[in-house]
Amino acid sequence: MADVLAGYDLTGQVAVLTGAGSGIGRATATTLASAGATVVCADIDEDNARATAEAIVAAGGRADAVRCDVTSRDQIDALVDGAVAEHGRLDIMGNIAGVPHNRMVAEVSDEEFERILAINMKSVFYGCQAAIRHMVPQGSGSIINISSGAIDTPAPTLACYAMTKAAVAMLTKTLATEVGPAGIRVNAIAPGVIHTNFSRHNYVDEEGNEVPERVEKYKQRFGAMAPLRRVGEAQDVADSILFLCSDAASFMTGQILRPNGGAAMPW
Repeated sequence: MADVLAGYDLTGQVAVLTGAGSGIGRATATTLASAGATVVCADIDEDNARATAEAIVAAGGRADAVRCDVTSRDQIDALVDGAVAEHGRLDIMGNIAGVPHNRMVAEVSDEEFERILAINMKSVFYGCQAAIRHMVPQGSGSIINISSGAIDTPAPTLACYAMTKAAVAMLTKTLATEVGPAGIRVNAIAPGVIHTNFSRHNYVDEEGNEVPERVEKYKQRFGAMAPLRRVGEAQDVADSILFLCSDAASFMTGQILRPNGGAAMPW
């Protein structure tokens, strides 16, 4: 009988992940490391990146930590080039770093607008460019970008956030057509409501402390929007990313995978 789990084995592969210091990024880093990958954990918060890498190493895995401001093309290039110089190859590029944004269109300042474009959209473009410079000559690789369920469900205050994530979705599809002949797969994840720091504004007090009653109300409110009647956890998304990175998804490219509990079901 064939070993169906062998397709998820990432032993010998090297992954670079932005936003690896917390939330979906941290869950993805530990998950890929558990599958055998060497993970380069990048985050603008170096302490958080180091904490993720240390947790992986403590569990018997292999990981490095790098501080990276994803709004800087030079820093992303240095991150990816450094990973290849240190580990000899690049198999997985996870463009996970991002920020939330909630404001009505009429109230958005130029500074806010440029910031969310830089972090949520331009950084993904930079990460893709840096990755394919190494993956094309190598003849293989998997790029994972983070879009959002916001591309499927328009809502007040989410215009800037949703437009950046829609751009990521189209970048993913278009790049897949460009680099597929070179053996590179490009896919994206569009998560639904996920219980991470992204959503903390829903359940913290004025001092930024989580209020258990507010957390429960948040989970009930947003969980009720999905047929599975719960919000997602970071691990739900990390498991989807593992699938897309693995040989189990070897015939998938240009796809937007939606771990959202059924909250949106586009064609």
